[in-house]
Amino acid sequence: MRYIPESIFTSKMTNIKEGDEIYLVFDRKQNYKLKVMAGEKFHTRKGFIELGDLIGKPYGMVVTSSLGASFYVLKPLIRDRVLKTDRQTQVLYPKDISYILFQMDLGSGSRVVEAGTGSGALTMAMANAVRPDGMIYSYDISERHQKVAARNINKSGLMPWVGLGIKDITEGIPDEDVDAVFLDMAQPWKVVRSAWEALAGSGVFMSFSPTIEQVMKTTEELSNLPFIEIITVELLLREITVAPNKTRPRTQMIGHSGYMTSARKVIELLE
Repeated sequence: MRYIPESIFTSKMTNIKEGDEIYLVFDRKQNYKLKVMAGEKFHTRKGFIELGDLIGKPYGMVVTSSLGASFYVLKPLIRDRVLKTDRQTQVLYPKDISYILFQMDLGSGSRVVEAGTGSGALTMAMANAVRPDGMIYSYDISERHQKVAARNINKSGLMPWVGLGIKDITEGIPDEDVDAVFLDMAQPWKVVRSAWEALAGSGVFMSFSPTIEQVMKTTEELSNLPFIEIITVELLLREITVAPNKTRPRTQMIGHSGYMTSARKVIELLE
């Protein structure tokens, strides 16, 4: 039996408390995000787990189900929360989200306008990046989508850094001097001028579009206003299978998900 230091079980910083969320992992396909409550059981095809038995135990431990299957008990990362959202719309892939956060330079104190809340996946990732002093102002035209997003964001504990609103953002952006504007909507070019007005100087505009026609129209509008560094990228992610004598790229990969267009606001353009 492997030696596990007693100090691991007495450390209060890493121990699971009642009401905490955990990420329960059996393998790559069977993993679950759930809340720990005393007296409750979580049932899987591999047997059930007494959730109350996890209280006071450390994240990273292994728990055995009623049928003898072993699960890892992890603390949910933001990527786990994003991938395990309730979905009413297509959720952005982590490969795209990471680029968006980097390109918009989000950090504590950043203020961001998002249009197209969807299921709230990107909203949560951005809120996680801007806390504790920033804010995400997220708008959607669908009340149904926003209800799903609100439920997901509440579960993640990130709602204090999110303001949700039902609004057609093509009619104008109510916020001023924001650091970034992100659009995931059918006609982002209709918001380019309002985005320029809402952004602080040097602020970042970004849009996510599945078709190149959308990109062309958006880029044309950006070019007609004081924006610089206008670029569009597409990210492809391919995992490598690593095993003795058969290391190679996996046959399946995450290919096209969408095009990301970004630009930076300036006050005026040079002649």
